[in-house]
Amino acid sequence: MMPPNTDGSGRGPVSIVRQSTTVTSGVAVTQKLVDASIAFGNILRRTYGPNGLDKMMYKSSGQTAVTSDGAKIVSELLVKHPAAKAFVSLAQSQENTCGDGVTSTVIIASELMREAGRLMAKNVHPLKIVEGFQRAHAVTEEIIEKRSKPLKNHLEAVCQTAMSGRVSGDERDFLAKLLHDLLLSQSSPDYEDIRMAKADEGSVFDSNWFKGCIIEKRLSLDRFPHTLKSSQVMVLSCPLELEKPSREAEIEISTPDQFRAFSQQEKTLLQEKWEKVIKTGVKAVFTSGSCDKTISHKLADESILVVSDLHEDQLLDLAQVFDCNIIDHLDDVEPSDLGNMLKYERMRLRDEEGFKEKHYFYGAPSSSLATFVVGGNQGVSSEELIRTIYDALRSSCLAIAHDSVILGGGNLHIAAALEIRTIAEQQSGRERLGMEAFARALEAIPSTLLDNAGTNKLDGLLKLRSKHREDQDLAGIDEFGEVKNLMTAWDATEVTKQSISIATETSCALLRVDQVISARGD
Repeated sequence: MMPPNTDGSGRGPVSIVRQSTTVTSGVAVTQKLVDASIAFGNILRRTYGPNGLDKMMYKSSGQTAVTSDGAKIVSELLVKHPAAKAFVSLAQSQENTCGDGVTSTVIIASELMREAGRLMAKNVHPLKIVEGFQRAHAVTEEIIEKRSKPLKNHLEAVCQTAMSGRVSGDERDFLAKLLHDLLLSQSSPDYEDIRMAKADEGSVFDSNWFKGCIIEKRLSLDRFPHTLKSSQVMVLSCPLELEKPSREAEIEISTPDQFRAFSQQEKTLLQEKWEKVIKTGVKAVFTSGSCDKTISHKLADESILVVSDLHEDQLLDLAQVFDCNIIDHLDDVEPSDLGNMLKYERMRLRDEEGFKEKHYFYGAPSSSLATFVVGGNQGVSSEELIRTIYDALRSSCLAIAHDSVILGGGNLHIAAALEIRTIAEQQSGRERLGMEAFARALEAIPSTLLDNAGTNKLDGLLKLRSKHREDQDLAGIDEFGEVKNLMTAWDATEVTKQSISIATETSCALLRVDQVISARGD
């Protein structure tokens, strides 16, 4: 009698999978997962911190992108390994939750897998490592709570830290100040109430923000007003044209008088529409539908701006800027439904197709919706700058929402690593090895900052440990790769907390895998 096959493939007496399917078990599985995790982390490692380098992404379509943004790099990768796909999900989760901290999350998860691989090579059971990781993570969360500070006057520093490495010194300070002022102007800062737009001219130092929105669109008539001030406006979700029948119909006309009467009735209906608009006293009309040419000309004669064929999100933005209701039908207009526009400007810029029009709509200072206009010409650098500012915006909004910040520069990571080692000394089981491995993985953050700055990471790490043991709680890695007391490198606490938490969860999930079953046979 043949001995039963224990690898789960079912081969031997019984085959439950196709011949092309491969089942990998034991040490080979661990090695594959660890190797893939390390390789993924190495892709992003050199982009981390204020001295991180860029990656050039060359797509199959022939387009290129130059960036150091972890989320952008991960989104462009075409991965096929299961562990790599788990890291892509990890990065997406961090980006969706916090909008920042993707690179540090991937580095920590990669290092956790590297350390786990070393322990499993020494016959330490994966579940013991997982238990150690979870205990160490609990200690880390306690340290985060202890070292977190109220936001107070650190908001601008949070903006600067989030932009480090992707924007140079003077530009970073200028943009951080703009973003700081914008957030303070909001009664309840929310990144969803802030739009990003490109100026398509000037330099970074021409960037600005205003309460309102920008719509890029060619108007049907050039003689519509080019500027308006302190005007009432109307936002419609219905078209300004004759309603078309839902079914096809034929009208039989036998005499010229009937044709004239039919045409006159159309003109009468159109006249009723433009007279209703004029009667409201508004100076601008916005609609998601089309506008009849006759109505457009009549309203233009009255110096009334008409912007038609708008998308739903544009309509919602305008209603938010002007603090008005979206009207479903002209017959339903009430004075309370109208909004107030502080100012309107039309700008015409040249582009590859000739020219394009940008319309600036300004709301009241109390308006909840604002637009951050990024100066500079079109191109790869402009797209990268917008991503950088948006990441800083997301991070800053989290700091405001939770009223909590924490020192960056590896300060938290080295402090947590030292505390974990102290507590691990009190453990008698093998989970202690997992805790010590977790501590070493956390030290990868200051170590990477040192390495990317071109300084000796071993010497820097030893010096940083020494300072923290001497109760110099502010010690960290500055932007020049020096171990110093940090005063301005503040991060949103929630970003750091989520980063370590999700990296731990992903690593523990991968460590629980004991077999890889591939239907492709690779």
